[in-house]
Amino acid sequence: MLNETPRRSTIRLTRRGRLALMATGAVVAATAVAVPLALSGADEGRPTALTIPEGWRSGQVYDAVDKALGVPAGTTKKAMPKAGLKLPSDAGGNPEGYLFPATYPLGDKSTPQSVLAYMVATANKKFTGGGTTAGADRGAVNLYQTVTIASIVEAEADNKEDMGKVARVIYNRLDHGMPLQMDSTINYALGRSTLKTSKKDTDLDNPYNTYARMGLPPSPIGNPGEQAMKAAISPPQGDWLYFVTVKPGDTRFTADFDEQQRNVAEFNKNQAAAKKDS
Repeated sequence: MLNETPRRSTIRLTRRGRLALMATGAVVAATAVAVPLALSGADEGRPTALTIPEGWRSGQVYDAVDKALGVPAGTTKKAMPKAGLKLPSDAGGNPEGYLFPATYPLGDKSTPQSVLAYMVATANKKFTGGGTTAGADRGAVNLYQTVTIASIVEAEADNKEDMGKVARVIYNRLDHGMPLQMDSTINYALGRSTLKTSKKDTDLDNPYNTYARMGLPPSPIGNPGEQAMKAAISPPQGDWLYFVTVKPGDTRFTADFDEQQRNVAEFNKNQAAAKKDS
């Protein structure tokens, strides 16, 4: 049973579920993984298809479309406001979260506007299916907020099998009036991808700082795939409030802060050993 929320200065949830104790000064070191752009038929001139991976941010998608269509850098971003995208009113014209990850065909008549419109239409089709709508309408979140949760799940989960549990942690923290404390949202605010988050970062005056701001960020922080959406719609039952990836493939979820501290100590021990071996 939850009695009280630990002090914000005591814990931090990091991207892909890793948690480090700020009070111990533990530093999590990692390198961002670059996802290659998949362009089918690129060796024969203009590509015939473009693949967008799960979790990419809108800026990455814009750059990929520019490259695929062979237009000057920045063209797709500039074209976005005139693309007539059918976004929900909650989005305020921001397509983040609705540039659905998939493989899209490209033709001689493809333009930045048409490719973006195709992505948003695909997202609307995926997100407004019977199961998705039913899940999003349950409880206190609407569909747009569900997409936002799915985008955090996409950024935080160590693997697809853990996505549902990560989503449950988000809902549980919201239900208990706890800040989400997700480093992935700070990374989005700062336009970066890293596992290193400083105390200064957590004091950032930004609506995407889920340490300083309660509730969900104002928009998705990336474009979630189908599995992350399913996790956000129908997460498993559980009382988890914390999670830490002790080692790849071993993410531990708990509602007990003391147990979390022990898990984090094991994580830090593994990290120290790996650093020594390297």
